[in-house]
Amino acid sequence: MKARVAAALTSVVNPRVAKDVISAGTVTSIDVRPDGKVRLAVQLRREDPATLARDIRAALRGVEGVTGVKLDIRDPAAGTAPSHAPPANGGAEPAPATPKPAPAPGARELPHLGRIVAVSSGKGGVGKSTIATNLAVAIAAAGNRVGLMDADVYGPNIPGMFGVAGRQPLVEGGRILPVEAHGVRLISLGSIVERDTAAIWRGPIIQKIIQQFLNDVEWGQLDYFIVDLPPGTGDAQLSLVQSVHLDGAIIVTTPQEVAVGDALRGARMFEKVGVPVLGIVENMSFFACPHCGERTSVFASGGGRRLADELGLPLLAEIPLQAGLPDLSEAGRPVVLSAPESPAARAMEELASAVLAHLSDQSIRLPVIVD
Repeated sequence: MKARVAAALTSVVNPRVAKDVISAGTVTSIDVRPDGKVRLAVQLRREDPATLARDIRAALRGVEGVTGVKLDIRDPAAGTAPSHAPPANGGAEPAPATPKPAPAPGARELPHLGRIVAVSSGKGGVGKSTIATNLAVAIAAAGNRVGLMDADVYGPNIPGMFGVAGRQPLVEGGRILPVEAHGVRLISLGSIVERDTAAIWRGPIIQKIIQQFLNDVEWGQLDYFIVDLPPGTGDAQLSLVQSVHLDGAIIVTTPQEVAVGDALRGARMFEKVGVPVLGIVENMSFFACPHCGERTSVFASGGGRRLADELGLPLLAEIPLQAGLPDLSEAGRPVVLSAPESPAARAMEELASAVLAHLSDQSIRLPVIVD
């Protein structure tokens, strides 16, 4: 069956080099188990499209005897893959790991939180919390230990999106135990205060809340830590970057210029405080007709791409509008789990793959797809 798998992969082309993923060295190792599960070692560079991971999985779905696919993805420019992953370069001597960027002055390293990523937006209403929720769930579904901190103290919507609204975190030995849902450990002010409580707070209180969420919550050992920030460039953003070293930030926008302009200011803010911006996510990018597949631009078009080009950053994903997505969010059912074959879920998975490929200096495990 290994030959059939390799033959199927020759139909997937890496556009960066205009070669199939086998000839291009994108897929460097194929392991086929007796039960039909296939494991691939995949090298994705930053300039490679994030859709390659999806295309590779899709190519193997129709192969006779394949019951599941798992990808171990790494960026060859980011260092050595761990020993549990298939060899990414045929056993050759690996390149030295890329050092982390210098943290902002006063920021601390918290190794137990793993890689720390902030999800931010220039303005409200662009779906930032929906992106943060599905990103965290997708990374957790890949077998990683994930925490999600809801730092949007003015609009803490994460508990509702995880279906745990009203569930208060427990306290043991003076430590706050995070609530767990969909494989993600999370903390939010929305789980602590009443839903009708207005957050009329100045900077020092916001800073104290963020530091308490970072230091007084029993997160355990995590691989990835996602922070959902409030919109704008205010106290919460500044408090976070002064408290902990961030590995990167993601900027969420919608296609309209009014959103893009605000997102630009948000990206510039992270640059000024020494936080690398991983890329841009364009939410509500288009509407794909569920019957004919025709794409319709509801809220203008191309704003996310123009912003990414202006900043010299990748456009990590274009998330389409999808009927029923707001209902799933309000019901606490992330779309990547409740409708995994939908256009929005696929785009969210591509986002997770792109983020992990940018961040990881180790093997990245993606979800097993079982036909």
